[in-house]
Amino acid sequence: VGPVAAARRVAAALLRQPGCGVRPVGVVADEREVRGGIDDESGLPVLTTAQDALRALVQNGVETVLVVGAATRVEKAVVLRGLAAYGCVLWELDADSPWYGPGGYREGAGQLAGFSRRLLWPRGGRRRGSAGKRALDVVLSGSLLVLAGPVLLVCAVVLRVMDGPGVVFRQERIGKDGRPFTMLKLRTHRPASAHEAATRWSVANEQDMSRFCHFLRRTSLDELLQLWNVFRGDMSLVGPRPERPYFVAKFSQAHPGYPARHRMRTGMTGLAQIHGLRGDTSIEDRCRYDNAYIDNWSLWQDVCILLRTAAQFVRPTGS
Repeated sequence: VGPVAAARRVAAALLRQPGCGVRPVGVVADEREVRGGIDDESGLPVLTTAQDALRALVQNGVETVLVVGAATRVEKAVVLRGLAAYGCVLWELDADSPWYGPGGYREGAGQLAGFSRRLLWPRGGRRRGSAGKRALDVVLSGSLLVLAGPVLLVCAVVLRVMDGPGVVFRQERIGKDGRPFTMLKLRTHRPASAHEAATRWSVANEQDMSRFCHFLRRTSLDELLQLWNVFRGDMSLVGPRPERPYFVAKFSQAHPGYPARHRMRTGMTGLAQIHGLRGDTSIEDRCRYDNAYIDNWSLWQDVCILLRTAAQFVRPTGS
């Protein structure tokens, strides 16, 4: 992040030294200096807005931000705050002076590829209590899988008899840090094509869906297989709902806060869902609730959300 000339020089130096531990994936520069696209000298994408920077961060799993020049910290304050909030480490680099620190050349001890560096924003690291969250996920999902096993078996047999083979629906979703995973559900609808499955928003009111499939969706029983995703570590019991790659790209362009939802492992239920934001509801509202959940996360909040989700099974609304 910084003036184009200085950012190019730092990026070129890092590309020449892959052993330094940092691989540049983009340059954030002022729109007055460059019009975006690909930088001719470094070959890296040039990002001119906070939205572009956050989208690139999610797509590339960025962990480190290098700020070239102290003045940039003021000019790009909005961008840097957004990147820091996502959990990146922010370093300020002096692109004009070589590093002559005590003890000679020591990678990571005040320099990077020969440039002097200073920590601006330390990465939060592992969120306090995250081990407890994962333990809760493993214990509850494992127990619920055992308890729900007979129910899932009955549902699978009924679907097999009524709809034929292929009772398990597998679909690519985007999880923590923008990493894709395969989410499991009981099949309640057969898409006409892979394109429809990837790009059609909702089939909740599909007319050719059987009454049993409508029942599964209304009671959310079709979602129970995601307990296996939780047990494996693809998802959490509580977190932002995962979405398909097509819609992640679409919503990230329309809603600046959408990429930040991927700071935490996605979940089967969440703060947005217990406030009625399921199915065809406002994406902007979901972003706000999901990011508020992450910013104020606690294990007690997870327990409360799970209890409220369980209560909603008494009066199911479906998805």
